[in-house]
Amino acid sequence: MLTDWVVMPTCLPLVLRRCHACASQRFRANGKFRVNANHKLIDAWLLVLCTVCGDTAKLTVLERSRVRSVRPELLDRLHANDPGLAAELLQDPVLRRRNRTALDWDGAWRLDTGGTAHLNREVIDVSVRFAARIPVRPVRLIAEGCGLSRTEVEKLITEGKLVSGVRLNARLSSAFTFTLKR
Repeated sequence: MLTDWVVMPTCLPLVLRRCHACASQRFRANGKFRVNANHKLIDAWLLVLCTVCGDTAKLTVLERSRVRSVRPELLDRLHANDPGLAAELLQDPVLRRRNRTALDWDGAWRLDTGGTAHLNREVIDVSVRFAARIPVRPVRLIAEGCGLSRTEVEKLITEGKLVSGVRLNARLSSAFTFTLKR
């Protein structure tokens, strides 16, 4: 029987970028946007706050775009400071590349295993889905979901009792499956 696990975000991840005021590397997004229109052109930024000094930095969302080319529902969400839009934009690789940022997901996600019934079975077939692009090592997920240490999971991989079609030591952010034989 296939068990479904879901990796879900619990909050917005930290933004990794150098602070110009204090040289810190971490910013917290609070879901606030700044929108500035100049005649027929519009700029929009996602505001992030330094976790050390509280200085505000702006991540460019729109830059000198024609107002008519921006979808009205996007404008509404920007004006409403939609936290869902902030989460979507932080995961956009184009936006991260343009703003030269990375994300720190430590402590910003949880694993939903659907209960502990799978722990008693001799063979466990698990399908892992990601509700957001959260890069996590499968070894860590398996250890957390099965109540094992990472060393025990590594040993199971070496013994051939834990198999998957993907590398379990590399970071993944897309769905995968594995089989654990105890």
